[in-house]
Amino acid sequence: MIDDSAISRPLNVGSETKALLRLAVPVIGSRIGMLTMSLIDTIMLGRFATAELAYQSIAIAITVPLFVTTIGLCLGTLVETARAKGAGDDAGCGAAWRRGTVYAAGLGLVCLGLALAGEWVLQLSGQSAELSEHGGQVVRILALGLPFMIVYVTCSYFLEALKRPAMPMIMMATGNLLNIFLNWMWIYGNLGFGALGAIGSAWATTSVRAVLAAAIIVYIWNLADHERLCIRKPATGGWQAWRVQRRIGYSAGASQGVESLAFSMQSLIAGLLGTIALAAYSIAFQMLGMVFMVALGMGSATAVLVGHAWGAKDAPGMARAGWLGLGVNSVAMFVLGGLLFVFAPWIAKGFAVDAALVAAAGPLIAFIGIILIPDGGQVVLSHALRGRGDTVAPVFSHFLSYLLVMMPLSWLLALKFERGAAGILEAILIASVVAAALLVWRFYHVSRRARIEDA
Repeated sequence: MIDDSAISRPLNVGSETKALLRLAVPVIGSRIGMLTMSLIDTIMLGRFATAELAYQSIAIAITVPLFVTTIGLCLGTLVETARAKGAGDDAGCGAAWRRGTVYAAGLGLVCLGLALAGEWVLQLSGQSAELSEHGGQVVRILALGLPFMIVYVTCSYFLEALKRPAMPMIMMATGNLLNIFLNWMWIYGNLGFGALGAIGSAWATTSVRAVLAAAIIVYIWNLADHERLCIRKPATGGWQAWRVQRRIGYSAGASQGVESLAFSMQSLIAGLLGTIALAAYSIAFQMLGMVFMVALGMGSATAVLVGHAWGAKDAPGMARAGWLGLGVNSVAMFVLGGLLFVFAPWIAKGFAVDAALVAAAGPLIAFIGIILIPDGGQVVLSHALRGRGDTVAPVFSHFLSYLLVMMPLSWLLALKFERGAAGILEAILIASVVAAALLVWRFYHVSRRARIEDA
């Protein structure tokens, strides 16, 4: 039964925006922190040697699709915990965490096994022998950290769904400080260590991920209200009891897998353009990813609010949360995109000392500012749809936009039309516009149908 008071409640943009931002800001901080680890590696390697940055960039092209796909598969933990919280089912919250954490650990081990074939994949993609060999070494080390980081993200989902996002943000910030220190030791060779370059960076990342996973599990296990949430009690009901949680994860995993696979294939295309082009594209893509974390955090917060409304059977509330998330995120993307466009030359100089690399990266960073609004919009709406249990539309839109549109365009623009790395970014823009348009249409019709059914 629908809550009649929820249906008749008037929209209060100010208070609902504050509620969204209270949750979104620390979630965004946590998501930015995840990417900051990679961004720090990029900056420190770029100032160490361009070749070492290229090794890391090509290795990430292998590990990121596995990581992003798997944390998508685990997104059901966030939605199911939020739904249980909205329905007042405390025991369901703990059950979602226990199931999700075991699931994440198992998926992480699968990712580890797949990533060990990274050097072979690089060779098959046509990369040079040097890039394949050194990039493959970095992949093998990063692979060891994948299970830890997947568990950490899943536990973060749980806390965010409970509207307790501060601790994941604090842990991630602490992890970044540790990563800087370990990079300083192992990339550059300080405190008696040899200079390891990209290999040292990979070991730093893997070490920090292991520490984060252990820390967040201990924190959740010892929550003050762990008994009420049934944190330490085994989840009952067997495999069928959490089919909705898995189904939401299948949708998110498929969407994010398609998207990240397409982006990684673009890195492989950039690798065919030469070391400078690959490194410049990597820097620009790091900036896209950094700002995208704002949209991803806003999307996660939107999914939590939509999920709470779903659990409370508040259909108008689900619609309000989705549109509000899109609107607030669009304003943020406009502002951040403008800053990237204006300060692109200075940002490029912060990443590298090689004059040719700085010159190549600057225009690419500026172009990222144009991509942000449609790219951010599509991720917020895909999260909003999953937050209300729609698992099909996001997968369809990402498959169409990023595989059928973006990939052929990337190849054509970058290689056949000889637009280089700029052509790859132009393909991202076109695909993001297509994805955003499809998801706006879907969310509008889903929300409208829900209102009609509730009338």
